Amino acid sequence: MLRALYTSATGMKAQEMLIDNTANNLANVNTTAFKRSRMDFADLYYSNQRAPGSSISNEQVSPTGLQIGNGVRVVSTSKSFVSGTPEQTGNPLDVAIEGDGFFQVEIGNGETRYTRAGSFKLDNGGRLTTPDGFVVLPNITIANGTDGMSITIGKDGTVQIGTAGSDQGRQTYGPIQIATFLNPSGLSSEGNNLYKATDASGAAVPGTPAAIGYGQLNQGFLEGSNVEVVTELISLIAAQRAYEINSRAIRAGDEMLQTATDIVR
Repeated sequence: MLRALYTSATGMKAQEMLIDNTANNLANVNTTAFKRSRMDFADLYYSNQRAPGSSISNEQVSPTGLQIGNGVRVVSTSKSFVSGTPEQTGNPLDVAIEGDGFFQVEIGNGETRYTRAGSFKLDNGGRLTTPDGFVVLPNITIANGTDGMSITIGKDGTVQIGTAGSDQGRQTYGPIQIATFLNPSGLSSEGNNLYKATDASGAAVPGTPAAIGYGQLNQGFLEGSNVEVVTELISLIAAQRAYEINSRAIRAGDEMLQTATDIVR
């Protein structure tokens, strides 16, 4: 009975963490390029009352054994890097990656972070930046700005600036590079749509968009969140029900323990 109390408590804790994770997914259903998280669980150690294959008599062994489980634990969370649906914005500085890859940005002190959110701006120095002011790498500086000019970002990351409606005198910058990872699930989420490379993800491998192994860039689009509301709601309801059932198991174990205590008295 005491084991049931502990086992059910681990179940409640696991479902609580699952609900927290699902709530975060739902909260970011409209976040640009957000990647949903999934949770992995594993059963806890077992108490072996009788091990499978142990001797029952001189000539017989136990075909199944007797093992009592002790609950569940959360093993890990991992990101699903399935692409979200591209959403057309018409903004020439909005860029979506179609396929594999991350934009590279410098956050200060020479540190690099990675993002799928391609909502870019030009700062007062003409540098291409994120809305938070992080400079896109490699650094692309458009010295004279884009007032009265058209800007074109090709699928290969090449940036061209020129007079609207004319191909003459167009200036070429870039290209914008993107980076891939051997294990994207090993990236560490830091908020603000940023990821940090870790030993688990492997080092970033920069390359040119639309090259083999790299996604292409789509100007005038932003990648949407890959959260599926219906799937998350089903997960939320299932976790809530599992939480309630585990709480009932605790109450049942407590009542049985109280009954046993009353008998002793």
